[in-house]
Amino acid sequence: MKRVVVTGMAALTPIGNDWLSVSERLKKSVTGIQHMPDWQEYQGLNTQLAAPVEFSRPAHYTRKQIRGMGRVALLGTYATELALQDAGLLEHPILKSGQTGIAYGSSSGSFDGLVDFTKMLINHNRGSLNATSYIRMMGHTCAVNISLHFGVTGRIIPTSSACTSSSQAIGYAYETIKQGRQLVMIAGGADELSASQAAVFDTLFATSLRNNEPGKTPRPFDKDRDGLVVGEGGATLILEEREYALSRGATIYAEIVGFGTNCDGLHVTQPDQASMQIAMQLALTDAELSPETIGYVSAHGTATELGDIAESQATAAVLGAHVPISSMKSYIGHTLGACGAIEAWTGIHMTNEGWFHPTVNLEHIDPRCAELDYIQNGVRTLQCDYFMSNNFAFGGINTSLIFRAVRSD
Repeated sequence: MKRVVVTGMAALTPIGNDWLSVSERLKKSVTGIQHMPDWQEYQGLNTQLAAPVEFSRPAHYTRKQIRGMGRVALLGTYATELALQDAGLLEHPILKSGQTGIAYGSSSGSFDGLVDFTKMLINHNRGSLNATSYIRMMGHTCAVNISLHFGVTGRIIPTSSACTSSSQAIGYAYETIKQGRQLVMIAGGADELSASQAAVFDTLFATSLRNNEPGKTPRPFDKDRDGLVVGEGGATLILEEREYALSRGATIYAEIVGFGTNCDGLHVTQPDQASMQIAMQLALTDAELSPETIGYVSAHGTATELGDIAESQATAAVLGAHVPISSMKSYIGHTLGACGAIEAWTGIHMTNEGWFHPTVNLEHIDPRCAELDYIQNGVRTLQCDYFMSNNFAFGGINTSLIFRAVRSD
């Protein structure tokens, strides 16, 4: 089996579009949650909170290049450009050689394309459609647009599994290289902000209603949490077969050593502790690691009532009560199809630098959540070799990724 390393990374997030900006806000516990006054026009939508990204079309992208891109594909494509540049692979022949593939996901395609089709069905008139309506709307729009934009000719693995879209993509990309199917994989995910995304969770009474207190929500694992906040973003990791990366002198940020994924087969929206535990154990088994080697856990941590309880209980059951844990979603909201990749990107940087962000707004731990070492009230300085990143999605889909720091390599 081949070893798989991360050689390039980039992310577009509600608290910044580069690591320097993001790390400064993480250290200062400054979130990207905002009140969305325009959402007041949607009758019945209770939440008016979200975490948008400051991002628009890059100046060097021509209209022809982006005609098949909605915002979600644009977020994914630009994050990929930055990651390829970081890896030293932008314009590299390996991209068009058939030895580079793509695993990329989102919860859905762009909503402007969906609106075009909806108008046709409501008005019984095809006039709202154009040649790119479906391309912008389709579930694999990110993967396809990335392939077209950079001329990638290897295999494509589109993932659309809600909150595990990008973590599944990273895991499947890792397995593809590990099995010798490709030398390089572009992996990650994106999602764009829409009031309709908020409405999905609003109908389940799972959104935060602290509309006048955007800085105080979401509150993962806190006894006073009242739900999640939706966000948007995009993040890409460039994965390579280790020997190939070393042969070309690439910078190596981390090694992926374990991946586990499963589904509970029980309920479309309710989390299941037992299947979460299995996913984590699968990752440990794949990595051939014992639980005590995990030095930090990047939690899914959505701030939903049942989700936080099930996740924390599963984490404690597998890793024990003393593992440090925190939630990136307390800063950027739930970025859906992008969250796994953003959290992996953040976790790799923090592990290499020896510090970890707290969970913002975690003041009083819910006694129904498991006993864990919740990072609160400021940055934790901590040296560890391995960290685990967990994500759990609608449909009972669970993922667990384990990364190894390469500070000493």
